[in-house]
Amino acid sequence: MIKNEWGQTVYPLVPGHEITGEVTDVGCKVKKFKVGDRVGVGCMVGSCHSCDDCNNNLENYCSGMILTYGAKYHDGTITYGGYSDIMVVDEHFIVRIPDNLPLDAAAPLLCAGITVYSPLRYYGLDKPGLHVGVVGLGGLGHVAIKFAKAMGVKVTVISTSPNKKKEAMENLGADSFLVSRDQDQLQAAMGTMDGIVDTVSAKHPLLPLLGLLKNHGKLVLLGAPEKPHELPVFPLLSGRKLVGGSGIGGMKETQEMIDFAAKHNVKPNIEVIPIDYVNSAMERLAKSDVKYRFVIDIGNTMKATS
Repeated sequence: MIKNEWGQTVYPLVPGHEITGEVTDVGCKVKKFKVGDRVGVGCMVGSCHSCDDCNNNLENYCSGMILTYGAKYHDGTITYGGYSDIMVVDEHFIVRIPDNLPLDAAAPLLCAGITVYSPLRYYGLDKPGLHVGVVGLGGLGHVAIKFAKAMGVKVTVISTSPNKKKEAMENLGADSFLVSRDQDQLQAAMGTMDGIVDTVSAKHPLLPLLGLLKNHGKLVLLGAPEKPHELPVFPLLSGRKLVGGSGIGGMKETQEMIDFAAKHNVKPNIEVIPIDYVNSAMERLAKSDVKYRFVIDIGNTMKATS
């Protein structure tokens, strides 16, 4: 969005859509929250409230869904995100952060967390004893491992980088590791997985992933590559396999995800930075030089400069 790579950016842009903080004031009709509550705001701040999706707690799929930043709000103004010291949000689009979940660790869960939690639940890959593959070990992938393990699922990380094996298994708790470019490893794991959650946003071959699935297995795509994937159909027909997608989650499920994370101690690996480091952080992000999410501490930055 910052570089207008999707061709829809409206400048000036204030980014930030994984936001946590405390309520400092409430409107006269607000019922759910009071001053001092620990809260979070995710990827959206508005929807139509009247379509089937909204009525089924799936505001994220509403055609009138309003993104937290860079989108047109109901009154015609452009939304601004969390790279700021204050924001005003409709109470419907706010989640409560449990007391035992630190605000800095909670922040990335509001996009990365719900983006992996929702498909694990929806596609039935949350049952103890199932075997799920996670493609890509980054911001989404590392949280997917933690949620799946908390659900009792056996997890195999699928990566192009052999040097990530120790991190995946020793630090993040994966059960096994598969190098996607190693034909022998792929062959040995064929037909062993109930589902695969694919977090990679670059174009990559889907055929080897479909081969890893058991019959009736599910490949769920979460990344959004600039160029479309090629989808081989024969493996789908011969094993009644499914290729699906998923985008964030509704407000009810996002609250459920945050509560689950607090209960099971699921926390993303973060590096907390001051706001004046943000340009350097962007450069490091482009080089994948972060494990696995930067979190901007705006509150302490403001105190330090005042």
